[in-house]
Amino acid sequence: MKMKKIPAALILSFLVLTTLTTLTTLTTLTAWVTAGSLEDKIKTTEIPVETNAEGLPLEELLALLSERSGVSIVAVPEVAGLKVDLQSATNQTLAEILEALSKNYQLTYTTNDKKNAIIVFKGSYSNRARAAMPNVSSEAGMDSHMGHKVLLAPAGGYNPPIAFNTEEYKRMYDNNYQDPLSAPVSIFSIDVDTASYSNVRRFINNGRLPPSDAVRAEEMLNYFTYDYPQPTGDHPFSVTTEVSACPWQPGHKLVMIGLQGKNLRADEVPPGNLVFLIDVSGSMNQPNKLPLLQTAFKLLVKQLRAQDKVAIVVYAGRAGLVLEPTAGSEKDKIINAVDSLQAGGSTAGGEGIQLAYKIAEENLVKSGNNRVILATDGDFNVGATSEGELTRLIEERRNKGIFLSVLGFGMGNIKDNKMEALADKGNGIYAYIDNALEAKKVMVGQFAGTLYTIAKDVKLQAEFNPAKVKYYRLVGYENRILENRDFNDDKKDAGDLGAGHSVTAFYEVIPADSEEKIGTADPLLYQRSETVPSDDLLQVKIRYKKPAADSSILFTQGIGSQEITGTPAANFRFAAAVAEYALLLRNSEFKGQASYRQVLELAKKAKGTDEDGYRAEFIKLVEVSQLMDEK
Repeated sequence: MKMKKIPAALILSFLVLTTLTTLTTLTTLTAWVTAGSLEDKIKTTEIPVETNAEGLPLEELLALLSERSGVSIVAVPEVAGLKVDLQSATNQTLAEILEALSKNYQLTYTTNDKKNAIIVFKGSYSNRARAAMPNVSSEAGMDSHMGHKVLLAPAGGYNPPIAFNTEEYKRMYDNNYQDPLSAPVSIFSIDVDTASYSNVRRFINNGRLPPSDAVRAEEMLNYFTYDYPQPTGDHPFSVTTEVSACPWQPGHKLVMIGLQGKNLRADEVPPGNLVFLIDVSGSMNQPNKLPLLQTAFKLLVKQLRAQDKVAIVVYAGRAGLVLEPTAGSEKDKIINAVDSLQAGGSTAGGEGIQLAYKIAEENLVKSGNNRVILATDGDFNVGATSEGELTRLIEERRNKGIFLSVLGFGMGNIKDNKMEALADKGNGIYAYIDNALEAKKVMVGQFAGTLYTIAKDVKLQAEFNPAKVKYYRLVGYENRILENRDFNDDKKDAGDLGAGHSVTAFYEVIPADSEEKIGTADPLLYQRSETVPSDDLLQVKIRYKKPAADSSILFTQGIGSQEITGTPAANFRFAAAVAEYALLLRNSEFKGQASYRQVLELAKKAKGTDEDGYRAEFIKLVEVSQLMDEK
């Protein structure tokens, strides 16, 4: 259905795509422009429009404008597919065309003089004001790679409201190089969280690059599925390894280690005892918070079976039970309870989580999937309960077989550091849901993995052979590093692997024959390091427990130096592109010769079939990031 056409020489009317992410609200906006030579081009460049087109994707229109103006104009992935009707008209300036777009849809744009580029994204006055402001973080100085200067005020002298940003991200330092003579072993807990990638996407779709501490390489890598084989033996996962040249650092090697969890049929998944713990405080009263949360949970409800049970606990000024434990077959009853939720009041998260655990424990299913699913924008006040008491509560219930997963929603208030920590302590996942398609990915596409653990306390150990390796460093997993003594300690908590989930990790390796030196240290006086003759590059060990077990099982696999390949598999190349992108977004000191151009080249050639379109979206995000980044 077409919208009413505007009376302008260039006539553009937008058709709403039948996708879950398309906006449906029309808002009149005025363009925001950055000073400099690009501003002059925007104001003065006239573009002849000679063709008629119906249902033309916005992305194609912008490509046409780019070709005729000499300015690189792109749209972020969230709006690139919007359809427009184009009718031939007299010459129009680029500013007039962009303003016509703004007046017909909730779109705005930002500019980059150095890249001679315009980036179009969805936005409103408040979103645009937020994008122009520096972030505030209690734990880290959050940075932005791109500044925004507002020179054209909206019509009527309207002043956009100030939108304060209270998002928090834990300060993170990249893993450094280690010498295998003094530190031969690297140990870390696996991580299947994906929140960082969807949060990065949210930043870019809103016209800015993310703060560096919001970028966690492991969560970027693990957002994607890879063509790893299904396990065939007694272990619930397969292990794939590959070694090849490091794209961003010539002379270095990359070691890829991939774990693939076993897929389960619906009838193989144990009965679920689920408690939805939902934040309905006043801060959730935004379209991308409670309404999106309701969409997400209704998608999950549709996957439930008769043997599953669901209860709903809410918290705001106080906690309350909205839905008693209800069989999964009563979908209408559960959905009606979800639809009835309304936001308002302050936050009393501590009281809510205690009630949720109480309900879960009262309905505990032996050898079942007992889980609390917390959904919040991160403003999780624990009230009279201290942070330490909350952590102990989560750990105690975890030890009783009740796990905690966390879903983050919204923007401007995300407490990323806190939500990740809660999920970590609760043996659950942390996912950030920025749109309805992401809700579908987490709640439908990854339903079994999101809800059912096939291996718990999974630890990975890599021992490097100093005869082959001079230095090594782990890419990502900075907050998952374990001590040497933790690997064989079955009391030490670690990450869990869900059904169908995969885990990918990279080690960047400097070969033993390299002349490169990383720092200097005096030789040891009282001990001597000797190497054992071997062609192995490293040995991988993995410890894990079955979901109901207390003792771990050991898996071992060596990686020979002869396994180094000239042309790596598509899995390796695409994952390496994602890792390199993370290094660029973090402006890592270890980025070497990383470049957006190289990331795009790797990703495009390794895109594969991409049935869900996630890799194509990644490529688009990189293209937009390249134009945003002034460095």
